[in-house]
Amino acid sequence: MDSRVKRLAEILVHYSVRAKKDEVVLIRGNDLAKPLILAIYEQVLKAGAHPRLSISFDEINELFYRKAQPHHLKHFPKISYYEAKNINCLISIHSPLNVKGLTRVKPARLVERSRVLKPINEWIMNKVRWVVVNYPTPALAQEAEMSLAEYEDFLYQACLQDWSKKKKEMERIARVFEKSDIVEIKGKDTELKLRIKGRKFVVACGEYNMPDGEIFTAPLENSLEGRIYFEFPALHGGREVSGVRLWFEKGKVVKAKAEKNYSYLKSILDTDSGARRVGELGIGLNYRIKKFSKDILFDEKIGGTVHLALGRAYPETGGKNQSAIHWDLIKDLRKGGELYLDRKLVQKNGKFLI
Repeated sequence: MDSRVKRLAEILVHYSVRAKKDEVVLIRGNDLAKPLILAIYEQVLKAGAHPRLSISFDEINELFYRKAQPHHLKHFPKISYYEAKNINCLISIHSPLNVKGLTRVKPARLVERSRVLKPINEWIMNKVRWVVVNYPTPALAQEAEMSLAEYEDFLYQACLQDWSKKKKEMERIARVFEKSDIVEIKGKDTELKLRIKGRKFVVACGEYNMPDGEIFTAPLENSLEGRIYFEFPALHGGREVSGVRLWFEKGKVVKAKAEKNYSYLKSILDTDSGARRVGELGIGLNYRIKKFSKDILFDEKIGGTVHLALGRAYPETGGKNQSAIHWDLIKDLRKGGELYLDRKLVQKNGKFLI
């Protein structure tokens, strides 16, 4: 076993979810992540907690959405709800065999199933100590345009950090933002203004995502004015939407364009009344992640980027927007981008000046 797998498992169990004696830790993954699953299982036992496994095959999701009848999509899995209510921690491993497995699935089927599962997901989000992590697979490496060995180095470099130390620097930046009101984002085809007064910034330092490295909040729902262009493709439901441009008035998307898959972008914007509003403003602070990999777990953390999430806000930030979706879109500020707080320049070309 790669020694880095063991180090990652130690971080996930003892730092991210902080497993304690006699707690129940659900380890969720597929057969491709066997080395990491075994390493986590061992660390859970060392913590004195009780490991519970939920092992699947990557093809199951594709099979379900291709073959499921209407009553399958509407079925609420009571057993899964019971399980969620009887675990203390969840470590969820993403190790796909094929990242495009759901590309041909109609978006409406994904949205319908998401609505049905919402109570389970909300319980886990709010009541369980959880973390999401990738395990290197050829599919992830290919999507990131790397060899498997290169992707392994990419992943472990981003994850294997002293997160307690990094948290202090991230908290310092977060406090500067919390004392501000008006945020201005300027860059290629972008002049966007929004307000954050009274909103809380969450410091994401490896407790829910691994890798991590961002601070985020929810902008005031009606405050966004202007336009923004996203250099990186936005991925959702196995689809890639590139060249996205959004125009905002009074916090709402009033116009949208995309160079690829515009029809899919429009269908997501029409999901519900909250899908055209922004539920999250995030600031990427993981400067060990330098390359776009077509994986939001990494890409939204890239140091020198910001991201907006259409749809659902996180209640802990003070955000009120409700939606069945939460879709992150990433703006690169590393080449010619600027970030202002109350008209003061605080970041230029992705580097903070504060």
